[in-house]
Amino acid sequence: MIIIDTSTGEKHLVNILPVEVDEFNTLRKDRYFFDWKTEKNQEVYKLQLTGSSDILGLKSIERIPQEWRIHIRLLTVSKENKGNDKKYDKITGNLIVHVAKIAIREFGELACVSLRPKSQIAQHYIDKYNMNITGMTLSIEVPEIIDLINSYDYD
Repeated sequence: MIIIDTSTGEKHLVNILPVEVDEFNTLRKDRYFFDWKTEKNQEVYKLQLTGSSDILGLKSIERIPQEWRIHIRLLTVSKENKGNDKKYDKITGNLIVHVAKIAIREFGELACVSLRPKSQIAQHYIDKYNMNITGMTLSIEVPEIIDLINSYDYD
């Protein structure tokens, strides 16, 4: 998986790994927009440049096997990677694709990924990630999940 430096176009490899318990103390609301300590008992992942300890994006997920679905509870990029002046592009997409890959592994052709976005960003998720309105949430299922994975990753 890669992210792109918006000023140079340079591609950088990234890793998505579980957040370690001691890292929750470094996830400040002024940089990551949420109080991530409230997610300590959830499954939380971080996105980092390969070889770097700086966290550029975060997500918290909930597995709902009876619905063949993984729900993204929280998702954010770091402050410097938000908006038109962001340093790196494709952080959010990579975090969603990581969830999609987990869903495919666990649920195969029945896989579903959902999230409940803030209303002002919902259309962005629909347009950019091909998500569908499903009640109070947005979701993506197979075959669109496969298309999304293929657009971000080839492993």
